[in-house]
Amino acid sequence: MRSSARLVAATVAGTLIGSLPLTAPNALAATAGPAADTKAGLVSSSATTQASAPSGVYAKGAYLYDAGKGKKLWGRATTTKRPIGSMTKVMTALLVIQAGNLDRTITVKKKYVDYVTGNDASSAGLKTGDKVTARQLLNAMMLPSGCDAAYALADVYGPGPTKFVAKMNKTAKSLGMTSTYFRTFDGLPTSSHKEGYSTPSNLMKLAKKAMTSSNFRTVVARKTYSLSKTSGHHAYKWTNTNLLLGSYSGTIGIKTGHTNGAGYCLLFASKRGGRTLYGLVLNSTTTDTNRRFTDAAKMLDWAYGTKSAQMRLRSLPSGAATD
Repeated sequence: MRSSARLVAATVAGTLIGSLPLTAPNALAATAGPAADTKAGLVSSSATTQASAPSGVYAKGAYLYDAGKGKKLWGRATTTKRPIGSMTKVMTALLVIQAGNLDRTITVKKKYVDYVTGNDASSAGLKTGDKVTARQLLNAMMLPSGCDAAYALADVYGPGPTKFVAKMNKTAKSLGMTSTYFRTFDGLPTSSHKEGYSTPSNLMKLAKKAMTSSNFRTVVARKTYSLSKTSGHHAYKWTNTNLLLGSYSGTIGIKTGHTNGAGYCLLFASKRGGRTLYGLVLNSTTTDTNRRFTDAAKMLDWAYGTKSAQMRLRSLPSGAATD
């Protein structure tokens, strides 16, 4: 989310990512990261025999959930509190959608633009004075992870950031997210360098709730979203920072996250053959923006019983933040 820890999109262009086969030796799982909640067992080469845990997942926190069965499939450090970066914006989007009136017009204020500049934050590139709808701002917030769009929505729907963040925490409590605390509307650290936090199990409650909304599902499934220039606003094109979309077959959402403290994180959702899975990884690494996507692919391959020999991540526009 901050440029000091962001990589330019050009670095991912044409990157080939190898998902480990399900027949990977157990030794690999032992060296691939912290111990999981579920101990890895022997892996059979038979397609009908599944390992007891996905191998090669580096994330410090993780959760995989079968939405159809309402069942947790696997997790790692599921109750450990960690910063979550821009995954915070899932709650911001949920509150805006629940409040409704998504076609209301919102004027972009200079303070929204100055906010991203002053914080070196991920931006939708909003222009002061433009008049856009709340629905359009949802896309500006969720796809390129625009903190300027998040500020605009919090300012209008709070009203004001302070009241909006209070609503975020109230809603978290109502969802049973007892180990979650939001400090900002976008996941950025506060001026005193404090960050909000959550746990894998809490974030899964948020993901399940958000994905019940058709408006939310429509937004987070988009790879891109464009607005043509009108008398009321400039032209915009926003690209989704979730590189699983268009790279891993069946992906339907939902949100990346990153700060220096959070590392590279991802909430993800996939649907194959009528089977819908939700998952997340927290702090897959602090240095490699792509590893969260390979972590997710390995978890999904394990759950679906498939082998993705190779995954080519789609590219972001040159110079774009990876969040």
